[in-house]
Amino acid sequence: MLESLGYHITTLSDVICGLPLFLTLIGGGVWLFFTSHAVSIHRLPYAIKAIKTRSDSHGEINSLQALASVVAGTIGMGNIAGVTIAIAMGGPGAIFWMWISALVGMCTKYHEGVLSIMYRSISSDGTYQGGTMHIIQHGLGKRWIPMAKFFAIAGMFGTLCIMNANQLTEATIATASNFAVIESPLLAKLLTGITISLLVAIVVLGGITRISRVATVLVPFMVATYFIMVLYIIVSNIDNLGHVFSSIFTEAFSLDAGWGALAGIAIIGARRAALVNDAGIGTASIMHGKSSNNEPVREGLVAMLGPAIDSGFVCTLTAIAVLLCLPSDYFQVGTIQGLEMALKAFGNGIPYGQYLLMVIVACFALSSMFSYSFYGQRCAAYLMGERGAKVYTYLFISSLVLFSVVPLKSAVGLCDLFYAFMAFPTMLTLIMLRKKVREQSQIYFKSHTLNKHSILKPKIQI
Repeated sequence: MLESLGYHITTLSDVICGLPLFLTLIGGGVWLFFTSHAVSIHRLPYAIKAIKTRSDSHGEINSLQALASVVAGTIGMGNIAGVTIAIAMGGPGAIFWMWISALVGMCTKYHEGVLSIMYRSISSDGTYQGGTMHIIQHGLGKRWIPMAKFFAIAGMFGTLCIMNANQLTEATIATASNFAVIESPLLAKLLTGITISLLVAIVVLGGITRISRVATVLVPFMVATYFIMVLYIIVSNIDNLGHVFSSIFTEAFSLDAGWGALAGIAIIGARRAALVNDAGIGTASIMHGKSSNNEPVREGLVAMLGPAIDSGFVCTLTAIAVLLCLPSDYFQVGTIQGLEMALKAFGNGIPYGQYLLMVIVACFALSSMFSYSFYGQRCAAYLMGERGAKVYTYLFISSLVLFSVVPLKSAVGLCDLFYAFMAFPTMLTLIMLRKKVREQSQIYFKSHTLNKHSILKPKIQI
């Protein structure tokens, strides 16, 4: 009976998380992109300046810490394994469509950031509380509260780090197999899982302040280190760099296999990027809702930089390294997994590169766990109060040990299903409140101008 239940869960997850989720995230994102007049493109200079602006308001974290915490959550296995899988499935051309999806995701994150400040709540202890559930309750009205609770329930389960804990454990054991002294695979997994849970507990039990501080240090470190590794690969293979970028652009629009193949490549790249940057899922609004910033549009500008960093910059680094270090026929081996291919590529490109990449993978995976624990905790707090949120935090930490030891295919399917259930109400809410975002944007940009020698300055009224 349990096997039958698991089969049905996995089947339903594959259906819901396929085309319906893709159309929701990408289709809804494209709609927001055009109705906002491509805000992610022509307001990008304002976003870069806005991130430097300090707020005088009181709050637990500032906008930069909120962005770092969001990026800490989105930069994970998908930026390495997901990109490699996208290349294996759709060729180099899939990377171009990842870039396009990142532009769309930036627009979606902009709307999330604006609304997270407009419609956040203030708890009994005077702290800000944000997220899709609060946006629904205050932005759409009380009759929409059942949908807010639906999102919160989905958020509690959708943010469980089943895949991160399981894949990090497997990758750690596989990488350390040459040095391992523990013969029992189960014991090795158990000890790795306990270590992961202890590291996560040290950070997440300190609350959002500690999570944001760790993220502010960890994110720049791991992105910079990853960039240096890829830069070494580029310099070592500089003669082939032009061919790599040429293949990305030419194969993105190749009609050699027909229009259907072109559409397939576009969908593969866009879907991978959407799953990487979490735009439209609702997690970003939970974090940005904690910001001390009281200007909705400025928070939206900061929020939209997230997909540019993860789906744009970090994913591009992975693509360059993989395309430079692996022969094209290597991707024809169907049994090779994404992370294994990435480890092989970095091992070919850098001395002991597979071990260096494993350190980065561990940082990526742990940073995701830090932020996702907070997302689930805030969803639990919305439903059960702060006492329930504390219980959830301990359950989250304990679950990492379980997910490290047990292969949970049906549980992963269930988690993915709840993840999709977060996206549906979030995108519906963003679309329904897009006019509110447009009004706030018009007011903000009419009263500010971008000066070359200063941060956003108010226009002088004559």
